[in-house]
Amino acid sequence: MVEDNDTFPSEFILLGFTNREDLQVTCFVLFLAIYVVTLIGNLGVIILIRIDSCLHTPMYFFLSHLSLLDVCYSSTIIPQTLLNFLVEKKVISFVRCATQLFSFATCATTECYMLAAMAYDRYVAICNPLLYSVVMSQRFCVGMLAGAYLAGVISSIVHTVSIFHFPFCRSKRINHFFCDGLPLLALSCSDTHVNEAIVSAVVGFNMLSTMVFILVSYSSVLSTVLRMRSAAGCHKAFSTCAPHLVSIALYYGSSLFMYLRPGSRHSLERDKVVSMLYSIALPMLNPLIYSLRHTDMKNAMRKAKGRVLSSLSIHGSGPGERRGLPLHGKKG
Repeated sequence: MVEDNDTFPSEFILLGFTNREDLQVTCFVLFLAIYVVTLIGNLGVIILIRIDSCLHTPMYFFLSHLSLLDVCYSSTIIPQTLLNFLVEKKVISFVRCATQLFSFATCATTECYMLAAMAYDRYVAICNPLLYSVVMSQRFCVGMLAGAYLAGVISSIVHTVSIFHFPFCRSKRINHFFCDGLPLLALSCSDTHVNEAIVSAVVGFNMLSTMVFILVSYSSVLSTVLRMRSAAGCHKAFSTCAPHLVSIALYYGSSLFMYLRPGSRHSLERDKVVSMLYSIALPMLNPLIYSLRHTDMKNAMRKAKGRVLSSLSIHGSGPGERRGLPLHGKKG
């Protein structure tokens, strides 16, 4: 077909999560539900941290930006995927495909450094509590945040350019539900070994360097916790670290499996499932992981719920009830 022989195609065809027609509606409903839950959960975390002064700490500052990244993650991928479930011709323009890859890579890389910053925050809070307010100053936190976003942008530029640098002449059909690096490299008509090496080097450096930093930080945290004599102190340290460790395990486990395997062991069909875990499912799970384990978050949610119910109660009553006066009759 002519469309498969374009050296510089104006658009690609996304084959999607599945080609079974009987599953399109089911997958649409599933992905839509995941997207709605992701938006509500992560935006809820951001708003809760914003309005509750007890959560104005470095740990929750980074958590709010992790939630923001998860919203961007999902919004980069899911809307296009939902559209493709409904239309017969599942096309995406060359520019939109490159933009989607760039945005996805930026969020993914920034999240690595954000998780590392959160690990350092826990290290300082548990291992050097007396210096916490000095070390984790607002200026330092903003600097770490800016560094995470800068690393994400620089890495994604290298990532995107290395993939879109050479022409695509094998096919226009991307065997994936979004424009990811490995399925795109499979369409290149040039020798992609150098490109794959560059992508693996960029991803490997970002993931392995941040992972080593996280492991070193939590090794020190574990050593400090084991020396604690107070059971309450150990429990508090564990309750603040456990959600972060669960999130790290899910994110790094799926990402390492996806990107740092030998090329001969890649299966694009299996990669779709793994991609769904770290790019769609994890952004939905993060608010639940952090909210259910952090005592401060649960307390903030209870206070917010109480304020909402109190507000509804006041607005639902009449003027007399708001003043604490009877609505009918006079005092005789």
